[in-house]
Amino acid sequence: MKEGKKAIVFLNMGAPHNLDEVGVFLKNMFNDKNIITVKKKFVRKIIATSIVTARGKEARENYKKLGGFSPLVTQTQKLLEAVRKEYPDHIVVNIMRYTPPFAEKELRWLKAKKVEEIVLFPLYPHYSTTTVKSSLEDFYETCEMINYLPKVKEIKPFYKNAHYNQSVLDTIKAKICPQKDNLEEIDLIFSAHSLPKKIVCDGDSYKDEIEEHVKILSKLLTKEGLIFKDIHLAYQSKLGPIPWLEPSLGDTLEKLESKKVLIVPLSFVLDNSETEFELDIEYRIEAKMIQYADYRVAKCPNDSAGFIETVKALVDA
Repeated sequence: MKEGKKAIVFLNMGAPHNLDEVGVFLKNMFNDKNIITVKKKFVRKIIATSIVTARGKEARENYKKLGGFSPLVTQTQKLLEAVRKEYPDHIVVNIMRYTPPFAEKELRWLKAKKVEEIVLFPLYPHYSTTTVKSSLEDFYETCEMINYLPKVKEIKPFYKNAHYNQSVLDTIKAKICPQKDNLEEIDLIFSAHSLPKKIVCDGDSYKDEIEEHVKILSKLLTKEGLIFKDIHLAYQSKLGPIPWLEPSLGDTLEKLESKKVLIVPLSFVLDNSETEFELDIEYRIEAKMIQYADYRVAKCPNDSAGFIETVKALVDA
């Protein structure tokens, strides 16, 4: 990697690189004050410990089915390699929130390299306190801790970006064949990671941005002549007994009459366990049980040419 005064730093939540990191990932995530929003740290720690204890074994088994690690690890590395080719004079790294590479190590390294300007790129198309705010706090608090004061250009949530939305449309087109598929028999479901309703009621803009994004993409589909039976928004990955955003993906699948569906991950840029395990394995089994004749899951934009164009447009703006 070349020396340089400029860097592009991607931020994401992170994911286990191996089975030993599953516990690390869960522990760090549920101790995040933006995830478990109780004010008292010791109470949050008790809640986190109970969740990790309850979910740890099942989570390890799920990751075993994915090869012992999260797809996010591989997809992140592919993205970094693609962006490095486009920006050979920049240092390009990523910081993960809950698993290595952590902020302190990466930022100390950039400081030692005398990087003076950073394009800070959270890999979340929509804003949420649980994702964007958490990752940005981690970055800036670490900079302050190590006395590192680079000039920072911060990339804002990009769900309205034309390049990005074209890359999402490309993932949909890759799953259909206009010559063979009658789209008017197929329901399209945009599936977004859910949030506790309390977080939304406290002012998180995620739900509004998700709903606006569905409207944007629906108009683009119509413009391109891709007319599905109907377009739906559903939420996945609910955890625990508290109220979460609805409708759930499971409930939506139960109610559809067509029994032909294309699922499009909406809130993820890179494929991960929620897309490749939850959507493509768990819900596929559920769909088969309720006699779906056709169940498809689109990929995330990942390191596609369309998403690389998105990165270039945002970085160079």
